[in-house]
Amino acid sequence: MFLSIKGIIKNNSQNLYRFNRVHSVLFRKNSSLVDDFSPSQSNFNVYSHNFNILKDPIEHDTTLPSFMVGYENGFLPRQDPLAKLPYRFYALENLLQNMPIHLPDGREGLLANGQLGDAVKRDLPQFDVSDITDQRLLSGREKKDYGLGREILPKNIAIPLNIVANKLNAFPFMEYARSHSLYNYQRIDPTKPIVYPNLKLVRAFAGTAPERGFILVHVSMVARSGNLIKCTMETLEATQEKDRVKFNNALKNLIDTMNSINQEMETMWERSNSEDYLKFRTFIMGSKNQPMFPNGVIYEGVSEKPLFYRGESGATDSMIPCMDNLLQITSKLPNNPLTEVLKDFRKYRPANHKEFLDFVQRRAEEVNVRGFAIQDANSTALYLANMDQIRAFRHRHWNFTKEYVIKNSKHPVATGGSPIVTWLPNQLGTILDQMNKIGQTIDYNKLTPENKIIIDEIINKVDAQERVLKREVKFLKQQFGSSQDRVVI
Repeated sequence: MFLSIKGIIKNNSQNLYRFNRVHSVLFRKNSSLVDDFSPSQSNFNVYSHNFNILKDPIEHDTTLPSFMVGYENGFLPRQDPLAKLPYRFYALENLLQNMPIHLPDGREGLLANGQLGDAVKRDLPQFDVSDITDQRLLSGREKKDYGLGREILPKNIAIPLNIVANKLNAFPFMEYARSHSLYNYQRIDPTKPIVYPNLKLVRAFAGTAPERGFILVHVSMVARSGNLIKCTMETLEATQEKDRVKFNNALKNLIDTMNSINQEMETMWERSNSEDYLKFRTFIMGSKNQPMFPNGVIYEGVSEKPLFYRGESGATDSMIPCMDNLLQITSKLPNNPLTEVLKDFRKYRPANHKEFLDFVQRRAEEVNVRGFAIQDANSTALYLANMDQIRAFRHRHWNFTKEYVIKNSKHPVATGGSPIVTWLPNQLGTILDQMNKIGQTIDYNKLTPENKIIIDEIINKVDAQERVLKREVKFLKQQFGSSQDRVVI
């Protein structure tokens, strides 16, 4: 089996783009799909509700899938990504190191003048990957999700070459929408934790400091997700056991964890200049519902029909969906096309992440986390405070969109292909509405003095933010016009 990534964008009379690729297919059971995998009991915590979570990332084992939910790694890969490809892929490594618009030594890279496609066509050989079992080099896709069969591609190829750069005359590979960030970091000191000051980028498109900041802030946020998973499981267990003290403690720990993630998210403002975002935004866009690809993309050797893929989006993150599912917010989302788009993003997650999120949603409904919370005023206050952390995350994301994108561009769709104005407010508006409804169920007289202060602050904030959000969306929809009514699922 051989792999070739020789490809170049060609614009023909039908506005279709062809990408020439000979793809390899490995029929190797247990190679990449979690549901084919029977883990060693000693490395997993097993609960009565039947989901296996890694308590040990098993870093020495390179044959297991990279993305497996764990208490140490959270939603990050079990092992740090490879900072450099093995020597046998020297030609590819050299190509990737020379790809960015700005190289570390100050020279212009291949993307600066649209030379990447020609370089791939000229310099890249076919690689025999039939003997590779290292999952850091391989990625699996399920036929039911992608329609491409179970194909195995070098992951470090897929990450940097993942989204169209049509003006630069190069069409790269598609990969998990979040791999551009979550499989694209290197620890400066391998013995120290995954925190922002200890991280550097493996692959870049623009090769600028704002691009580095944008990606690595995401990594440092998700590095805190191990505790989020732990608190999620503790909340589910406490609900099942009807243990009020344990339940409240789990919710308090969940608040602290989400607050730390939100605080790390806030550092984006200083680490990635909003005025420079558009300089690398092109590279994380997809082909689905993007005006530059009205008829999709044809992958030669894979499909003669045009295919449409979503680009990178916060919707493929697993942290907030985990919170939504745990607190039973997901079922409260409006029944509209924007929510259907949110569901469409689920297929872009690693299989094990999707299975975990499905499990959390199912289990939370079975034990009724929401119902158990509202039986007690102080539990409800803690439940509401966790909803407020979801609100804070989504509100900050909306602020980023306004400042980084809408302020600097009239492009009507987000990187993932969703409408730029109405997409995030669909989810933010839902959490604000649900917070108001939960707040109305609280018996204020039964709250502790501490929780009374928390509730007063939250309710006042929600009322004001809901009014402002509606005005903003109405104003921006007038600016962007009918484009915001076009929702492609």
